[in-house]
Amino acid sequence: MRAIQVQEFGGPEVLVLREVADPVAGPGQVVVRLAAADVIFLDTLLRGGWGGEIFPLELPYVPGTGGAGTVTSVGDGVDPAWVGRDVVAHGPGYAELLASDLDDVVPVPQGVGLAEAAALMTDGVTALRLVRHAPAAGGRAPWVLVAAAAGGAGSLLVQLLHDAGLRVIGAARGERKLDLARELGAEVVVDYTQAGWVERVRAATGGTGVDLALDGAGAALGPAVFDTVADGGRFVTYGTSGGQFTTVDPHLARSRRIEVVNELAAGTPDPALVRALLVRVLDLAAQGRIRPAVGATYALADASAAHASLAERATVGKSLLLI
Repeated sequence: MRAIQVQEFGGPEVLVLREVADPVAGPGQVVVRLAAADVIFLDTLLRGGWGGEIFPLELPYVPGTGGAGTVTSVGDGVDPAWVGRDVVAHGPGYAELLASDLDDVVPVPQGVGLAEAAALMTDGVTALRLVRHAPAAGGRAPWVLVAAAAGGAGSLLVQLLHDAGLRVIGAARGERKLDLARELGAEVVVDYTQAGWVERVRAATGGTGVDLALDGAGAALGPAVFDTVADGGRFVTYGTSGGQFTTVDPHLARSRRIEVVNELAAGTPDPALVRALLVRVLDLAAQGRIRPAVGATYALADASAAHASLAERATVGKSLLLI
């Protein structure tokens, strides 16, 4: 099969298309012929050598977290009825074929395309995990800021929060991304590259700040996102722009009674929870309540271009490899 390999850590140019051995389904596994592979910002960080203590990788490796396609074979202990079913599956996804444990495989519901399913498998689970931090909509609909609102997870968060009856402020870079956030349900949009954007967020909320800020950017932007939160509110970070988490002065957070949560520092979620959330997000897509905003698709051989675009913040919405 054809697959992308990383033989040394470095820039996008280290993503090389090669012929490698086809995977074989072991006991309790299936082999999936992928139609679309998920591409996330974390892939670019790992390719560059970041995070080895958290995500140990042995060179050479095939990147990716998985994708969507059709089961072609099964291993011992797996019902042959799986063959021919459309599924999403976790594993090294930058390849034509993927072997995955059956526990990491979820059927694609009717009405959801394979590309759409691949776009939801990582960012959809992340978005549902983050939505659990949102306050309930009551007599006064809470304000929620979504930073990186036009990214894979951010664009889903905007939809989920709007669907839950919350008032959403989308923060992003440039008019194209702001237009997408507005289209998906953001009541207010702000460009976080423009001076005074924090003040504009506070003004939109009547001067108090947001009840919840979801920081999908991290690094230098994170502290500014924290500044948009009202006293007594909540700040949740899940972004690693440039490979850096947001750090917040704990004394400042306590003085303003702001709860600070680093979603990624909590570690890898329980696999059973991931599966349940993936089933849920695919069901929401089948109901038409959310849709992934796929803004860029690439051939498998062009994986390096996908990574370069993500690193340059040029991608609007979700990126996929179509295989």
